[in-house]
Amino acid sequence: MTDPAFQYSELYAAYAAGTLDPGYALLVETQGALREDVRRSVAVSEATAGMLLEAAEPVAMHVGALESTLALIDALDVVETGQDVPEMETDDELRQLPASLYAAIAESRQAKGWKALVPGIRRLTLDVGGAADVELYRIMPGAAVPRHTHAGNEYTLVVAGGFSDATGSFGPGDLAMKGPDDTHRPVGDAGEVCYALAVRDGGLRFKGGLGLIQRLLGQ
Repeated sequence: MTDPAFQYSELYAAYAAGTLDPGYALLVETQGALREDVRRSVAVSEATAGMLLEAAEPVAMHVGALESTLALIDALDVVETGQDVPEMETDDELRQLPASLYAAIAESRQAKGWKALVPGIRRLTLDVGGAADVELYRIMPGAAVPRHTHAGNEYTLVVAGGFSDATGSFGPGDLAMKGPDDTHRPVGDAGEVCYALAVRDGGLRFKGGLGLIQRLLGQ
């Protein structure tokens, strides 16, 4: 199911303005690596933000502002050139994922490691800073994420492979948005392993037996 990029224009605008939570910023960067239309939408947002900045009333900068800005740019350059990114794994699946996502995976694999959710599904918590919960799911073909709802809003980006639920099928670059009123059960599509990046502002609320265990544990 292809989602029109304009549905997420606010997300792209916040990214262009530099005000987006790091978890959602990773989502936009990863989707942009997969879809040209998203890259165009982000470029339009950046151009619009630039015009608004030029039209804004100028204000005096504080002492040392230029030096501080240059230092921040230097720090960004170190990340972008990959000097702080661990060596890539030999795992072909992970090597095929976008570089910005892989960098987050490589750091989190050592600190947290993959956790089994149910047979055929593993998830890795990504620590990218910010308030949003960020997880990468590895879903085997035919494996189903337990039926659940959400405490807040959740954006799920398919990075590789695909999954389907009651609302349709989602392939690489597709973004599914769910809220507290949505209940679904994503199932990995046939053919290849699905990698899905989920960013949310509230936890999952599982149904059935897993939901009972979750409540007993106070999660």
